[in-house]
Amino acid sequence: MGRPITETDRRAVRRHHAAGMSRNDIARRIKRSPSTVSKIAADAGLTFDRAAEVATATAVRKADLDAQRTEMAHQLHAVAVREIGRMTLPQLYFEWGGAQHSYAEKLQPEPTPADRRTMMATAGAALDRSLKLLPPKTDPGEQGRSVVGELMAGLARDYVARHGGPPPEAEEPEPTDDGQ
Repeated sequence: MGRPITETDRRAVRRHHAAGMSRNDIARRIKRSPSTVSKIAADAGLTFDRAAEVATATAVRKADLDAQRTEMAHQLHAVAVREIGRMTLPQLYFEWGGAQHSYAEKLQPEPTPADRRTMMATAGAALDRSLKLLPPKTDPGEQGRSVVGELMAGLARDYVARHGGPPPEAEEPEPTDDGQ
């Protein structure tokens, strides 16, 4: 059997709980086990329910990660744009070597096909990762137009199913005597 709970322990738990300390921090402070602190707290009607704090901390962490993911997507998109832009710019090529350890360079009007393929692969990978981190938002107008289009196509299919053929073409109205 452990050491008995004293009134000093009870007062310390109430005081530290009121100060917002966690159960484990109180246990360390008063040199008692966490289960003893839980028993004292329960007897005093105190709880260590931290669900609200945990929920808030989780929401803050998710918001931070969303912001980081958005920033990373923007950086990757910038890499893709930069690499695509480099594909038509002059490129400096150089060599270093030989028995004399000579250095030679040549400015080409644009990168070699192999270098352009590498730039395109880099741009494609960066853009792909960017879009996975931050997919593009759909245009609400486009979404509305596609819904209307699907509705019209459904009505046309329904008409064909009911009447055995496409709807008749609309006829132009006959002009009236008043010129309309």
